[in-house]
Amino acid sequence: MLAFAAVEVAGGIVADSLALLADAVHMVSDAGSLGLALGASWLATRPATPGRSFGYARAEILAALVNGAVLVALAIWIFVEAARRLANPPDVRGGWVLVVGFIGLLVNLIAARVLWRPGGSLNLRAALLHVLADLLGSFGVVLAGLLVLAAGWERADPIVSILIGVLVLLSAWTVLREATGILLEAAPAGLDVQEVQSAITSQDGVVGVHDLHVWTITSGFPSLSAHVIVQRDADCHAVRRELEQVLHDRFGLDHTTLQVDHEQGLLALRR
Repeated sequence: MLAFAAVEVAGGIVADSLALLADAVHMVSDAGSLGLALGASWLATRPATPGRSFGYARAEILAALVNGAVLVALAIWIFVEAARRLANPPDVRGGWVLVVGFIGLLVNLIAARVLWRPGGSLNLRAALLHVLADLLGSFGVVLAGLLVLAAGWERADPIVSILIGVLVLLSAWTVLREATGILLEAAPAGLDVQEVQSAITSQDGVVGVHDLHVWTITSGFPSLSAHVIVQRDADCHAVRRELEQVLHDRFGLDHTTLQVDHEQGLLALRR
């Protein structure tokens, strides 16, 4: 990937093509994101310690956040340079753009196939989004080369670069939104906390639930904690086991921490 980025830089300089240069910079960011993904995945497998009870599970979320920030910076550079070239379009060599763009299509197709994992982690999806955006960018480069060669339309190159920048920005938004949500300990996407609360309170023997928190440790690792109040004659341990089963079956919540108290015990504590 880095080797082809060097080819694109050389082709962009020779052809005076912003589309090629933008695709090259994006390719370098892809390589960096893959490096971050590998490093973060390795960190995530390290065992937990007394000081880090969840280990380094969130390392991949931090890596995804860095990937998203890099994408935003890349998009801004593309927009600024494209605006300058639209005002004063250079003499783009369409043949070079077409050939290098076509090779880029092949390289990114191979990279996307390697990264494709249904239900993969956020970090892996962030890296895949890099590659998919670059794949579309390479397609745009090929289109720009064709327009320059066939119609002599020099502005096709910066216009395609702007479209690449939009794709990059959309990718960044998706990654940053999900990574930020996890770091802010928001509820997992698609999980209704009120529905979880209703499922707990509707269980036989349950009087109420307090301090209900649902968040995500890392992608694919949702967690729940709650203080559950049960009837005076209820079996605390049986209710807890039933609730854990309900949370697993209905909401896919496996990491749960439930503090279960009898109603009379709660009244005694309040006194």
